[in-house]
Amino acid sequence: MNRYEINELYKDFFMDFLVNIRDIFTKNDTLIHKARNELKIVQHSKYTTVVKSFKVPNIINKIVYTFFRDSKAKKSYTHSLKLKEFTPMPIAYIEFFKFGLLNESYFVSENFNYDFTIREPLLDGNFSSREAVFRAFARFTLELHNDNIFHNDYSPGNILIKQEGEDYIFKIVDINRMKFFALSEDDRAKNFSKLWADDEILVLMADEYKKHCVCSENFTKQVLYYSNKNKKIKNLKKRLKGQEVND
Repeated sequence: MNRYEINELYKDFFMDFLVNIRDIFTKNDTLIHKARNELKIVQHSKYTTVVKSFKVPNIINKIVYTFFRDSKAKKSYTHSLKLKEFTPMPIAYIEFFKFGLLNESYFVSENFNYDFTIREPLLDGNFSSREAVFRAFARFTLELHNDNIFHNDYSPGNILIKQEGEDYIFKIVDINRMKFFALSEDDRAKNFSKLWADDEILVLMADEYKKHCVCSENFTKQVLYYSNKNKKIKNLKKRLKGQEVND
């Protein structure tokens, strides 16, 4: 038994691909990420796709995702449709069931051929056009917020960037934990907190954001407050686990 949905734009090309995705994924060796979930680049027909295989849930989550909540694969797909131009184009998702419960699940999107993530300019003080990247990123973040989008994991590895001339195209990934609501100024400031950026960079981003948004004078202070609060919480957790702490 399986359950799936295919974007209307791709129905003529991906039905067989989707049904056989487990074998296709297993035989493909173009791995781009492996942790709890696994991502591979898979070529199909004229399309270069990214296929995300989600970790098989434990028995409790199998029951939850079968009867009470959408699976991570389905949320990734439906959220991508809502996000439109902010994320790589969604193609499909599929869920496979075993003994009547969710077992394996996959999300397929078109590959976004990005040049770097926001992590590189954050860490490299000599990165080319670093300030221009940060200012463009602040404007992109404002676009998300004005469209009532709050990325609950707005961290460096989930922000992809492609440079075209002097312009930058941004796409966000890892989107099954998105929230959609009218953001307050507090929410907007809080959404910068997981970047783990230096205060100087955050001030630059916040100032660029304020140029294009009606914000209070306290907005930059709020951005710094939530960033430093997040760092303290994460560093405390690392200390309790005996891990190295980052400033």
